[in-house]
Amino acid sequence: MLKQYETVFIATPVLSEQQMKEAVAKYTKLITDNGGEVVSEENWGLRQLAYPIQHKTSGFYYLIQFKSEPTFVETLETQYFRDERIIRFLTVALDKNAVAYAEKRRENKKKAAAAPKEEPVQAPAEQPAEEENA
Repeated sequence: MLKQYETVFIATPVLSEQQMKEAVAKYTKLITDNGGEVVSEENWGLRQLAYPIQHKTSGFYYLIQFKSEPTFVETLETQYFRDERIIRFLTVALDKNAVAYAEKRRENKKKAAAAPKEEPVQAPAEQPAEEENA
């Protein structure tokens, strides 16, 4: 029975964009080659870390949501451990509420990306109050 999982990994900040794409392709291919299905991917980009990890203060964050057999997670995490580009990772199983929340979040993100951006409306300049001479 396939369960839905979410994995986030942090790659070292010294990678080029091409190297980061190769790392992501490696893990998505690993998932699909082992009978899994990639549900969604999100590149969160380069971000500051809360504390230094391996003397690095920033890293590339990437999220992959996938469906697979529960035994596959151990294989995936073993590959994370062996890859020197990955400095941290976390994989969690999603329950039905988390799956529903993730779907809703993806839909809202698509709507926000598709909606035209509105320019902020500027308030009219205030007119100085006229002084009354009595």
